[in-house]
This record gives sequence, C-alpha cells and structure tokens, in this order.
Amino acid sequence: MTEQTSHPGTGPFAGLVVIELGASVAAPFACQILGELGARVIKIEKGDGDDARRWGPPFWEGAGAFFQALNRNKESVVCDMRDAAQLGALRDFILEHADVVIQNMRPGLVESLGLDGATLLAGRPSLIYCNLGAFGRTGPLKDRPGYDPLMQAFSGIMSTTGEPGRPSVRVGASIVDMGTGMWGVIGILTAMLERQTTGRGRIVDVSLFETASCWVSLLAAQYLASGKMAGKQGSGAPGIVPYKGYVTSDGEILVSAGSDSLFRKVAGVVGHPEWAEDPRFVDNPARVANQQLLYGMLDEILARQTTAHWVDAFEAVGVPCSAINDIAQMLAHPQTEALGLIQDVPGTGMRFIGLPLSFDGERSAPYGAPPKLGEHTEKILGRKTP
Repeated sequence: MTEQTSHPGTGPFAGLVVIELGASVAAPFACQILGELGARVIKIEKGDGDDARRWGPPFWEGAGAFFQALNRNKESVVCDMRDAAQLGALRDFILEHADVVIQNMRPGLVESLGLDGATLLAGRPSLIYCNLGAFGRTGPLKDRPGYDPLMQAFSGIMSTTGEPGRPSVRVGASIVDMGTGMWGVIGILTAMLERQTTGRGRIVDVSLFETASCWVSLLAAQYLASGKMAGKQGSGAPGIVPYKGYVTSDGEILVSAGSDSLFRKVAGVVGHPEWAEDPRFVDNPARVANQQLLYGMLDEILARQTTAHWVDAFEAVGVPCSAINDIAQMLAHPQTEALGLIQDVPGTGMRFIGLPLSFDGERSAPYGAPPKLGEHTEKILGRKTP
C-alpha cells in the first residue's frame, strides 16, 4: 500500500494526516475544521456510507445538504470492518501515516476492532487520538449512544429554552454536536503543542454531554448559588433585565440593555426617562424583581413602530440591538458579504458558510468538493469500492 495524495498542501496544517472514523455531525465537523486549515482528512465510511449522506431532502449534488456542509476537503474510503484484510490495511495505514485519529463510533466498537487509542498509540506513540463520545468515558451511562437532541434534553438545555408555561424546545442549531467537534479540535491542538516538546501523542476525550453541560454552566452557576432554577426565559436571559426580544409593528427586535446606563438610554428612547429613577427599575436587581411589569410596558410601546424605526433609535444612543433575522436575511446581509462568510466550493455549484476565523485578514477557503462515497478507497487501501 502506498500513500498518494492530490491534497494541495497549503494552510497551517499542511502535511497533517487526519483519519476520520466518524459519521453524522460531531466528528465530521471536527475533521472539517482541520481540513479547512490544510490537513489531509481521510474519511472512513461503511459500505452504504455515512448516514448523513441520506439526511434530506434537500439533497445537493448527490447527497444531503447536511452531509455536504460537513465533509468538504476530504477523501472517502469505504472499509468493511468485518473483513480482516480491509481492517488490517486500514490499521496499517494509520500506523504508517496518521498524525491524528478522530472517532465517534458507537461505544465499544473501536476497542473490538483494535482501532482504539491505546492500541494504536502502542504502535505509533506520536499519534493523537480523539474520542468524541456520547456521555463520556466513565460513569453509569458511558456505554449509551447519544445525539444532539437527546443531549439537549438530558443536560437541561431544553428545559431552559422556549416560552414560560409552554413545552420545552430544542435549540434549532446543532450546538451540542458542533460544539463537541470544536472541543475535540481544541484538545487536539493542545496535544499537538505538547507533542512538539515531548514527541509523544495523547488520547483526548470529549463528549456530547460534557459539551452540553458546559453550555449551561452559567445557568448552573445561578442554581448552585441560589438553589433556584431560572426556568424558561423566551428570548430573555435570567438575571439581566431588560434583555430580550419584542414584537414590532412589522417584525421583531432584540434589545440588550445589560447595565443601568443602558437602561437609562432605553427609557429615554421609549419616551419614559422617569423609569430610570423609579425604585422598581433603578438598578438591575430591582428590574429583575419587577421584570413582568417592565416587560409588559416595553412590549406595548415597541409594538407601535417598525423594527427599522427602533433599530435606528436604539443604535443612535448606543443601545445594543438587532432585528431578529431569519436565515435568508442573515445570508443576504451586507455584513455577511463583507466578511466573505459564504464560500464557493470549487468544481461544484455548492456554497457554504466558512470557518469563523481568519489569519492576517484571510479566511481559509475550501479547496475540494465533498467526496463521493468510496472515491479514494483504491488510493488508500489498494482496492476498489464494490
């Protein structure tokens, strides 16, 4: 088996070889971050491919839009893990070429295949191996599978999301899956920095539950401090008032007045400067105690004018605010265009939001399309995909 690559070899991680033993969202997103920054990412898929290939409609140029958005700049290798020869070829490739392995396979599977971190590091001590688990590496739930909605439910995220008195709802974006991918990359980068000194790799463990618990850490701190749960806040935030969204005459606006000075400005804009001296609203603790009264009055006033009217009025005095955009409005906004956030994928008609970071004013750009299933199997494992 020989290593061949058409990878362009540019970016800060040029020359880094990453093996993705993953599917769905978390591991593919982690690997795509590294790939976008120059790493060569080899995605190992089962015979019928990553399940996300079939997540749709909509489908885009042969696969679900979710899959295409998470798998650009990668090579696809189909490997039947039940076939000893194919599994051996994959293991040999990892031991000979890999710098990083990222996996989110079901609990216990990599150990049964001899593709776990301890086994692979014994043969390649410089390897950095990242487990993206469900509930974490230990504890009574360590062997259970997990998915983004399940973790939003289990962690308390859903219990704090939605309107008071109404059923809990999931945050629409895959914040737990994608957040876990980000934490995986943070752990990998930390291990890479250490490896420069020691020459040795590490096993990095992150999980959906640990990520989800981190996302509610501020809400958890409030509970640990007071013994009281904040509950659902709608568009607001517990402990800060006024800090929420309002319906206007033609849409919605969110206003964030997180200080007494900002509240004075809000009071002036809505025509009630006297509120700033009212004992019920004079400081944030008072406003939190009387938020239903204050929000009721603000709701009624802001409903009288358009979103644009209020955005102009609040911005004129320095109050942070925003129209509540839908996805189409966000994508079409001049700020999105100015930042170059939407990027074309070469050789395709696909366009995606790029990584949210730049180096010396330049954002990394995709160099390759999401791979067809098994497109690189022969190149990597020396056999054609059936």
